Amino acid sequence: MGSVWRHHAEHLANLITEKDELKAHLYLEQLMLFPVDIQDKIIEDIAKLPRCSTDDIAEIISYYTTRV
Repeated sequence: MGSVWRHHAEHLANLITEKDELKAHLYLEQLMLFPVDIQDKIIEDIAKLPRCSTDDIAEIISYYTTRV
């Protein structure tokens, strides 16, 4: 994973940690123009992580960018 994905993952992790789902959705929408259903899946996958690491979040975002 590149440093760009890690940066986006860190920012998204902060939004989720702050429990600001609306901002998390807006961030994902701006970041990759993800449809709402994919945004929900990304947030849900991140919420299921046992430890919310930047690398894990970057991996999830990367996974969904190949699916859209």
